[in-house]
Amino acid sequence: MQSDNDHIEHIWIITGPAGCGKTTVAQHLASELSLPYVEGDDFHPAANKQKMASGIPLTDADRWDWLITVRNEAIKRLQHSNGVIVTCSALKHKYRDVIRVANYEHPSVQIHFVYLKVDESTLQKRVASRVGHYMKEGMVHSQMAALEEPEEDLEWDVLPVDVREDKESVKKHALEVVQQKLKEYDGLPRHPN
Repeated sequence: MQSDNDHIEHIWIITGPAGCGKTTVAQHLASELSLPYVEGDDFHPAANKQKMASGIPLTDADRWDWLITVRNEAIKRLQHSNGVIVTCSALKHKYRDVIRVANYEHPSVQIHFVYLKVDESTLQKRVASRVGHYMKEGMVHSQMAALEEPEEDLEWDVLPVDVREDKESVKKHALEVVQQKLKEYDGLPRHPN
């Protein structure tokens, strides 16, 4: 019988408010690390997307099932890989806790939040320039109001990345942060791809 430490699997949640660059960073990490990528927004039910497109902030009740669905999809993707990259705003501590449950259900799974840290004015500019996305500029303030900045001493699985620099620098920094965290697991057996 194998122990829980016989293989380690990683769920990398790229998190932060709308417009911070989650998709850009996630796609880069997935490509560089040869890992599957899950776009969390794809799992919002139509009612959530309609609310956001109408400028109506989501409530906690709107988010619970979505967060569970995103978590379950990430776990499902680990059947064929030792890691997965997932975008998910996870603005509040309790939302991140919903994702963390994956580790309780599957002890070999390590959860890491790559938190893309950015200020509201930068977000306003980025969201205003996006075309075809249901998250509109007016929603930035509500996202920032809902945001609970991760506290390093309480949320040790959060890896902050400042995203005020250009996209290439941010992608490079995010990759370095992930690679550094992976080095902490060097020498531990891995689940075969």
